[in-house]
Amino acid sequence: MATEAEPEPCKLSELLDRGWRILEEVEGSSQPTGAREVQDEVKRGLGMLEQATRMVTQLQLFSSNEDLDEISSADIRYLLLPALLGALTLKQVDLSHRLQHLEAARSYFLDFLKRCHDYKVSSFNLPGKEEALQEENEVVRTARAGVPPNLTAMAMQRQAKIERYKQRKELENRLSGLKASVKSGTAEEEQVREFYLLHLQHWVCVALEEVESIDQELPMVKAREMMKGAEPPRPQRPTRPPMKPFILTRDAVQAKVFGEGYPSLPTMTVDDWYDQHRSKGVLPDQGVFSKPTDEEQEAAERERKEEQDDPDTLQKARNWDDWKDTHPRGYGNRKNMG
Repeated sequence: MATEAEPEPCKLSELLDRGWRILEEVEGSSQPTGAREVQDEVKRGLGMLEQATRMVTQLQLFSSNEDLDEISSADIRYLLLPALLGALTLKQVDLSHRLQHLEAARSYFLDFLKRCHDYKVSSFNLPGKEEALQEENEVVRTARAGVPPNLTAMAMQRQAKIERYKQRKELENRLSGLKASVKSGTAEEEQVREFYLLHLQHWVCVALEEVESIDQELPMVKAREMMKGAEPPRPQRPTRPPMKPFILTRDAVQAKVFGEGYPSLPTMTVDDWYDQHRSKGVLPDQGVFSKPTDEEQEAAERERKEEQDDPDTLQKARNWDDWKDTHPRGYGNRKNMG
């Protein structure tokens, strides 16, 4: 039985190009970043770039002992992988994993910046202890001159942002002039190398800005996560006793007439009533009956005599039957007769 041939694995260059293209499409999309289609593309792009990174590690394309000139023009573009991964990681919008996304993106950008710093791609200071120490020394020096430290730090940050912005604009202009020839495959090797070197310098500016932005957001996200973990559980509501039956009345008179809405509310259960009467010995099965009335006693006595053929009782019954035969019902009633 013939089996379907498995699809050939993507080449390293294809993985980089596709992941990079997805990032550009997400950044230029008119749809909101939180849209499901956009987030699906972000995940797909991350998978491609992660696979490309693993292949670069397996192939050992880069070494800390070599210089930038020793890297071939065809391989120099793979230095961009950590920067592209960091940018796509920030495109994820799941707030429940925002802390993990920020920390992962920061690690990608720092890895990219360290590699570019080691290869001397451009002149910049790595974010971290060295830069903090330099800023602290600068603050101390200006403080001795009478300048407030906070104003000095703000001025330094503002100046650094201005310089990076100017550098980015210049690099983008130079890249736009080389992009068409490189994408069409008509560029020479020197132009291809220059094109990707300019991209590395451009992404250095982007990574520095992103790390600074992440460092400003991280404390707020961590504080929010701590508040979530420290939120006390809500106490359970105490059980309320059952409410007595009632009805709504229009006025006080109606309330007096109707009361609680019933002629009389039950005060005991059937079992309670039975136990109470049994204790008093007044239940029918205990031989206690209610006393018969006079009429009941006379009727019972008359029935007993008839059954025993009493002469006087029988004579009275015959006379009464004879009288009813000769006197119709209503005889002698002259009321309302005029």
